[in-house]
Amino acid sequence: MSDVTAFIAGLPKAELHVHHVGSASPRIVAELAARHPDSKVPKDPATLADFFTFRDFAHFIEVYLAVVDLIRDADDVRLLTYEIARDMARQNIRYAELTVTPFSSTRRGIPDVAFVEAIEDARKGAETELGVSLRWCFDIPGEAGLESAEETTRIALDLQPDSLVSFGLGGPEIGVPRPQFKPYFDRAIAAGLHSVPHAGETTGPQTIWDALTELRAERIGHGTSSTQDPKLLQFLAEHRIPLEVCPTSNIATRAVATLDEHPIREMVAAGVLVTVNSDDPPMFGTDLNKEYAVAARLLDLDAVGVAGLAKNAVEASFLDTAGKAKLTAEINAYTAATTA
Repeated sequence: MSDVTAFIAGLPKAELHVHHVGSASPRIVAELAARHPDSKVPKDPATLADFFTFRDFAHFIEVYLAVVDLIRDADDVRLLTYEIARDMARQNIRYAELTVTPFSSTRRGIPDVAFVEAIEDARKGAETELGVSLRWCFDIPGEAGLESAEETTRIALDLQPDSLVSFGLGGPEIGVPRPQFKPYFDRAIAAGLHSVPHAGETTGPQTIWDALTELRAERIGHGTSSTQDPKLLQFLAEHRIPLEVCPTSNIATRAVATLDEHPIREMVAAGVLVTVNSDDPPMFGTDLNKEYAVAARLLDLDAVGVAGLAKNAVEASFLDTAGKAKLTAEINAYTAATTA
């Protein structure tokens, strides 16, 4: 396993399910908390591990929103975004589709134009200075209701930067049915954005069916409960609809009891296109390299098998054909050189 871990560390990778605020490192969270002393978030990075220990999914959302409250102006947004890219570069992540929730910032008073300019400025700097290409998924925070859906759609369509590739739906699933968001996804899809809602993380397979039929999902965020429905697994496999699997996240939020019970094995056995992701990495004490190591253990993969997971992410991404070919070639060259 140590050989596989070393292989993972150098492996060029893409990440498809990782949240903007949820990727704030302890150092950055502590720095932002010090800037905003009225926040209940700890100011000491050493105490953040306890703060990020979640009782359940509802408690995770509570803590997540406390961190969201630290992002109060465009400078905070730019700092956070660039530092996320720096952490990605250390892991040899070449390309990431970062899930961004504009509504969380605009409702706190950051102008929408300033928000988009801040993430775009950080994106350009990250690509030039760090070699990390970022693209955006603007997502609706489902717990904030249809007001947030309308605002997210407006920002996405009115300010649509070239780097915005997809439209998502996050937050709690219980009590937040997917079909009510259909009109907003219809508008986003008509504008050329891809549909990538969360579904089936803390609810059953019907939520995933709703995401597929009502929101026209092209990828499913999490999809943990898909293994409870053989017909759903068959549909996902036949239509090559990827699942964005986040193993450690599912344990941290109590969506799955233990890693050994994680359904990733059943997903792969059914022929579903599985990608591995970190979700909210510092909050869950993980990163993409660790998630690949978890997946390698659960799926009993060697280095070549792990490279296959990396190529799954490229295939499932919204990179253009040339971008996919380039990153796949880089993965193949690295694998050939390190396994010879």
